[in-house]
Amino acid sequence: MNTIEVENLTKRFGKFTAVDHINFEVKQGEIFGFLGANGAGKSTTIRMLCGLLSSSEGTARVGGFDINKDPNSVKESIGYMSQKFSLYEDLTVTENIEFFGKVYGLSDSDLNERKNWVLDIANLHGREHSITQTLSGGWKQRLALGCAVLHRPRIIFLDEPTSGVDPVMRRKFWELINDLSAEGVTVLVTTHFLEEAEYCNDIILINAGKIIAAGSPKELKQNYIKHPILEVQCSDVVDAMEKIETQPWAVETSIFGTSIHVNVEDEEKARVKIKELLSGAKINLIAIERITPSLEDVFIYLLDQQGGEK
Repeated sequence: MNTIEVENLTKRFGKFTAVDHINFEVKQGEIFGFLGANGAGKSTTIRMLCGLLSSSEGTARVGGFDINKDPNSVKESIGYMSQKFSLYEDLTVTENIEFFGKVYGLSDSDLNERKNWVLDIANLHGREHSITQTLSGGWKQRLALGCAVLHRPRIIFLDEPTSGVDPVMRRKFWELINDLSAEGVTVLVTTHFLEEAEYCNDIILINAGKIIAAGSPKELKQNYIKHPILEVQCSDVVDAMEKIETQPWAVETSIFGTSIHVNVEDEEKARVKIKELLSGAKINLIAIERITPSLEDVFIYLLDQQGGEK
């Protein structure tokens, strides 16, 4: 069963097309990743799907409601958490929970039950009376997510939910998202942290308002990265990158931290050529290893292909 159905969804601002005829479906209980760089069209799409922005062309149904014809019913059936912390920082933890509970129209008994639930999932017992602005970024985000699902929506939209959150708290946040999914809640999440996308059941990659790839993390790696990827560790990464990327046997080259990922057609030939090239440039080669492609490898490859078509 699909809880979100998107058909030729388009949004224009004057002559600029922010979202360009995109189509996808999201199943009930699925964690669905909507990925792309800043400015790719992610947030504009989310705003349309939440009934906050009408489309220029096409439409979508969220929870069975048309986003253009019945945006109020869409808003009532979803939870939404923005990329910018959305709670009132001058209120206490309890006051924020109670405020949003009243906004959602919860009864006193329901609100009391859900308040305890939020404190549990955010691990904020004992901090009920703390001013929200004194909490760390990770605790704030867990509290914001709890408030977004106080009314038990079956669909939640998370727009860059872990931006500014440290890696440990980011993992805990995703554990919470998985728990919600296990309860049948549909989660659509946007993120530019591609390693987080590994947690998603299905993924869409968007660039310049257009969908450039779709599938599960495994499918994306298998379907779009056809050649071996070698990870090169050496003494001068930038100089080595500049030399390798000009070679005809290097299909795609990019820097990953302190190493280089090189997409090649012929692995054995490339290994020999890399050793010769770096030796000639007096760059110390530490190691060459074949690696499993990451989603970041896929995304960089697809962006490069897009650029090459223009």
